[in-house]
Amino acid sequence: MDAMTLLHERGSMGKLTGPAPSAEQLDALYRAALRAPDHKELRPWRFVEFSGAGLERLGELFAEAEFRENPHIDDAALNAARKKPLRAPMIIAVIARVTPDEPKVPRVEQVLSAGCAAHGLLLAAHAQGLGAMWRTGRYAFDPTVRKGLGLDEQDELVGFIYLGQLGGRHRPLPEHDPSDFVERWS
Repeated sequence: MDAMTLLHERGSMGKLTGPAPSAEQLDALYRAALRAPDHKELRPWRFVEFSGAGLERLGELFAEAEFRENPHIDDAALNAARKKPLRAPMIIAVIARVTPDEPKVPRVEQVLSAGCAAHGLLLAAHAQGLGAMWRTGRYAFDPTVRKGLGLDEQDELVGFIYLGQLGGRHRPLPEHDPSDFVERWS
């Protein structure tokens, strides 16, 4: 797949099946992620992989977050939280490991760099014929989840990249006119 086709055709896939990406595919994913723009070579990225029992552990963390938010939550809602990570055979959490007080690289730049790393994962997945979806939701910002993943106060959970084989139908990608988004100063 050439680069322009990849960039023009990548889309999120919400329905994912097994198997999880192979070791070779994961190596390619991470190599793509590590090419993200990185001012002063801070490498502000950290990745946490979840598969197998790790997905269940992440589901327990989501349920714990729900319970801490609402101690009167019913079992059905807790079980729904536990099942969310099971929508894919693998999830990669992308974390911005922020170096505080870096005068030439403000916090926002470091978080954006980690976001670019996440996008690199998505592009590399598509290039290899894998399905992927970037999810955030409230769990990406929840203090229980952040603590459970070992984030420091200054770190940001950029998102969860759900990965697997393509499942279900492909939704047609919407067409956008670039002129609707571009302002030109000449």
